[in-house]
Amino acid sequence: MTQLHKKQPARMVAIGLLLAVQTAFGQVPKTSAEYLNRARETYTNVWRRYRVPAYNLFSENYPPNRNDTLTYMQGGGVKEKAVSFLWPFSGMFSATNVLLKIPSERKTQLRYLDSLVTGIETYRDSSRSPVGYQAYPVRFEKSDRYYDDNGLVGIDYMEAYLNTQNPLYLKRAKDVFAFILSGWDDELGGGVTWLEGHRDQKPACSNGMATLTALKLYQDTKDPYYLQWGKTFYNWMYTNLLDSTGVYANDRKATGSVNRVFYTYNSGSMLEAAVLLYQFTGDKQYLRQAEQLAKDTYVHFSKQKHPASSAIQIDLPWFVTVLFRGYEALYRVNGDYLYITKIKQSLDYAWQNARDQYGLVTHSWTPQPAELNKPKWLLDEACIAELYARLSLLEKERETKK
Repeated sequence: MTQLHKKQPARMVAIGLLLAVQTAFGQVPKTSAEYLNRARETYTNVWRRYRVPAYNLFSENYPPNRNDTLTYMQGGGVKEKAVSFLWPFSGMFSATNVLLKIPSERKTQLRYLDSLVTGIETYRDSSRSPVGYQAYPVRFEKSDRYYDDNGLVGIDYMEAYLNTQNPLYLKRAKDVFAFILSGWDDELGGGVTWLEGHRDQKPACSNGMATLTALKLYQDTKDPYYLQWGKTFYNWMYTNLLDSTGVYANDRKATGSVNRVFYTYNSGSMLEAAVLLYQFTGDKQYLRQAEQLAKDTYVHFSKQKHPASSAIQIDLPWFVTVLFRGYEALYRVNGDYLYITKIKQSLDYAWQNARDQYGLVTHSWTPQPAELNKPKWLLDEACIAELYARLSLLEKERETKK
């Protein structure tokens, strides 16, 4: 604690300078109420525009664009379909879980949660063993099952369980984790692959989300089985994918080579995991690793020039949201709000400058004409609601302490 107190004056000066920069750019500090209004506005806008009533699911883009080619599936080149794939759908599940933590929103969000749980279960495939969630709803077709997608489902169900104590959500999270473990093997020293039945790579996305699923299961159950698996996944990631730059690489190929491509979310999931491991074990090595990772991610992802001065680079909005979760977890342990402020600066710039005629934010969070005029992806918009809900909660806590 003494060391933290010594650092506080410098930290306050840094934040003071940052606020001066924000004011110079016309970005005055926002209150928790303003951030909650933005979260509500975004959430209801997405629900209204993207909802496909015939299936009680969401469209991939708005306006719908059936000529669009989706690039995030195995092999790429998948055309947009009647409803969204699982990954963007999960973004609304995550946003709902955060809004549920705000007392004024709880009653409304519980109704949304019921609808989202019904929706996500349409992706649940019980025809293959073990049961897992496939990329597209079962009613339409049989499709691939991705381990990172299932990690997202596990995290969302655990967050829903922590919000409601509904035992069904805990059971489903446990089932998801069992599916993820079915993809574990001893090649490359452990880890799970990206896609069921394909062993060409072991990526940070699958193993990072598996780490968090295990740790969130332990958070509630206190079953050492999940803590041990959380450590196992974490150690595999730390040993195999932590790069010399201090951030996490994308994947390790079956040949053993590392794909040195870097995305914010791969480091974000491990930052949150390191904080959770510190909280659960008291082992300060995890806190040191978390603090170093927070510093290195900011240095690495701030190299590209951003219109909002020193704001952080946006590789993909949802990726940055996962990094934000890591920064938030660290803040709650060491009180360092600086990294959160950096993402907040980028987000506020986007809100003020990069929304289209429908009120939807561009993919890059910048007002590029080509982006403003193209359809917007569900996942890009859902995470705006989550981020502003998180900021509302954080700013409310900080206002209360003043």
